[in-house]
Amino acid sequence: MPDLLRIDARYDPRMPVPSAASPAALPALPLDADGILALAARSMFHLFSRMSQGMFLADRSGRIVWVNEGYRRFLPALGFSSIDQFLGHMVEDVIPNTQMRRVLETGEPILIDLLTNKAGTFVVSRIPLHAERTGGDASQLGEVIGAIGIVLFDHPETTLQPLISKFAMLQRDLDDARRELASQRARSQLQGTGDGQRRAKYSFASFIGASPAAVDIKRHARRAAQSSSPVLLLGETGTGKELLAHAIHTASARAAGPFVSVNIAAVPDTLLEAEFFGFAPGAFTGADRKGREGKFKLADGGTLFLDEIGDMPMGLQAKLLRALQEGEIEPLGSNKLLPFDARVIAATSRDLAALVREGRFREDLYYRLNVLPLRVPPLRERRADIPALIEVLGEDMAQRSGEAPPELVPDALALLAAQHWRGNIRELRNVLEQLAMRSDATRIDAQEVKRVLAETGLETIAAPEPGEGATVRDGAGSADLLRPLAAQVAELERRAIDAAMAATGGNKLATARLLGISRATLYDRMAG
Repeated sequence: MPDLLRIDARYDPRMPVPSAASPAALPALPLDADGILALAARSMFHLFSRMSQGMFLADRSGRIVWVNEGYRRFLPALGFSSIDQFLGHMVEDVIPNTQMRRVLETGEPILIDLLTNKAGTFVVSRIPLHAERTGGDASQLGEVIGAIGIVLFDHPETTLQPLISKFAMLQRDLDDARRELASQRARSQLQGTGDGQRRAKYSFASFIGASPAAVDIKRHARRAAQSSSPVLLLGETGTGKELLAHAIHTASARAAGPFVSVNIAAVPDTLLEAEFFGFAPGAFTGADRKGREGKFKLADGGTLFLDEIGDMPMGLQAKLLRALQEGEIEPLGSNKLLPFDARVIAATSRDLAALVREGRFREDLYYRLNVLPLRVPPLRERRADIPALIEVLGEDMAQRSGEAPPELVPDALALLAAQHWRGNIRELRNVLEQLAMRSDATRIDAQEVKRVLAETGLETIAAPEPGEGATVRDGAGSADLLRPLAAQVAELERRAIDAAMAATGGNKLATARLLGISRATLYDRMAG
């Protein structure tokens, strides 16, 4: 079989000429492999030299020995005023973040790469240069004697926009997949391995916020997790009391045990006793013949979370008190006492002390539960956490709906942060869901937020703090910037101190820590 892939095949005059022109009128092509490769190398070099944005040559030691005309325009941005200052330096000393040294050491090319330094972002290629072999196998490359660096494109964000957009889309899909895998892994770790046991769903990392109020409640809750005493979570509805209960259980020595929750307000009074303590077979008409264990027994070895404890009927409070004191329960319709070992966490949005004074909550039960009271701050006391909460809530909404999370402009974020939020995080999530459903735009501005807030029945829409979320667009507001810089810095410092004092309730030590300054510096700034 003839070798059709031989590159050194000779010219056959009987072969047809694919041109009307005479062969003698055209430049002669080399007919040997070495000549063809040499011609291709020269042609490729000249092509790159003309089409690329710049080229340079480094010798085997990494010293730059040649720069073409196109590359010279990047020198000022790299800190060199002339070509003589640039030549002769080691490549990594004058081109930050370059990978040229790796090419020189390994002899392997880097055909396409992104390089970012103080001159900009570039699509580059790095090709090693090998010495010619004078004898032996000519197909084998000689030793590396240098390398050539080629800037294929500058400003890739515009010249390669279609490719970058596709890459960004793939990157977003990959990030979404990673988040989903991480979420599934976290849920698997918190909920167990499918053994049917009830597990906690959240940890302290799930309580979003770095404001002083958020940090303080998490610090106290972590301390409570190390104890086995009852915990009483106090706070308005929607502040995250149940999430904290899960987190306390997860961080406690009972984390491997079950986490059982019961919302007292959601269970009819007539069923509460059976729900808590269980019932014996045939205890009442319609009862299961096998009987059923109550929540106390299900929580044995773990944590029992009693949500809305303030709504518990007085008749059941005495039985709950006895169970907590004695560590044993008596199922409905049974004469047997069953021991249990469960740590109790209770929560309420009502004022238990006031209910005790009114005679609507047993005082002895109140003292039994109020061993480690934790007040969960409302959202209006941790406004600095609202942007982070919006991001997390938006991601959760996106995972559930399969659509991209809403993107809020700074003015819209500032407007949301200024609201009173009587329903706290639950109300904030409701507003975000309405914004995502009602808005056709990918970016949501302050006007859209105002419209949705008004439609939710909010009577008064609070205005953002002066300067909060403000941006300078198209020269607007530039007159306000044409003032002495010292006056603008002083004004910014005053606003930062005022915001920190409000966030810490006037605690100067906490304010100084929040701002990252000493207390003496804080007093000095406040006096000035």
